[in-house]
Amino acid sequence: MTGSPDRAVVTGGTGFVGANLARRLLTEGFETHLLVRPGFSSWRIEDIMGDVRIHEVQLHDRARLADTIKSIRPKYAFHLAVFGAYPDQRDWEQMVTTNVTSTAAMLESCAANGCEAFVNTGSSSEYGFKSEAPAENAFLEPNSAYAVTKAAGTHFAQLFANSTPMRVATLRLYSAYGAFEEPSRLIPKLVTRGLEGAFPPLANPDIARDFVYIADVCDAYLAAARTVVDEKGAVYNVGSGTQTTLRDIVATVREILRIPAEPEWGSMQARAWDTNIWVSDSRKIARQLNWRASTSLERGLTEFADWFRSNPGMLERYRG
Repeated sequence: MTGSPDRAVVTGGTGFVGANLARRLLTEGFETHLLVRPGFSSWRIEDIMGDVRIHEVQLHDRARLADTIKSIRPKYAFHLAVFGAYPDQRDWEQMVTTNVTSTAAMLESCAANGCEAFVNTGSSSEYGFKSEAPAENAFLEPNSAYAVTKAAGTHFAQLFANSTPMRVATLRLYSAYGAFEEPSRLIPKLVTRGLEGAFPPLANPDIARDFVYIADVCDAYLAAARTVVDEKGAVYNVGSGTQTTLRDIVATVREILRIPAEPEWGSMQARAWDTNIWVSDSRKIARQLNWRASTSLERGLTEFADWFRSNPGMLERYRG
């Protein structure tokens, strides 16, 4: 039994990256199925609810999940369900359930029902703090409960890749940004406040990140699903390969939006994960999947600002 040739399933489809990927799959002509938790929040997918198939299921419920995947018979599975990526998500038990148990259950169900390719979502936080851009085979030093569980999920993906014919890949995402990003994150706050001619509270200007635009991230998911490679359970870094400091991104937003205000550095408290070195080594994904981040930071930020301008209701939600 094999999966339907034009059918895809997405977990985490009501989240930032998942909602964008769902739209991209629809554009590509896929019958798109979203696995969502009971009582899910729909604000990111309200405009496509009539175009996707919604299945309410707890991913760690192996029997219910297996029945759901059997009924869908997807060709591709994109696993983006995650817990612990935001500061208010601190329950380590829920992290284990979502990031480890549910990942293993999804792998099991998809492998048993003829899924051709499974793309797992990892995190750059699996590496921990490094003094340079880590390659995918770098020693993992996760320094948070979230990072530990994401690393465990990656290992489960590699385990299944070596024991089933299903192709499995993991994408370790760096700092994705764009439409539908969590309102509390840096770039949405910079852009929404910038449209008012102001800045949000800001931390140390030397804090660095590798920002990658959401359209490029969606390209990476599709490339990972469609491309056949010899390596089983391959892991790929998904980033621009360029490190940007908070000082630099503030300057870029200021220029694009012509913000007259001055940034107030140090007006926001530092976080435990802030670092001055955080950048991807994306040579492997370029070599094996022919993927590169093609959207400049200036263009991505401009498109994000234009999205808000053309969606005033969404702008009000973010300003909330």
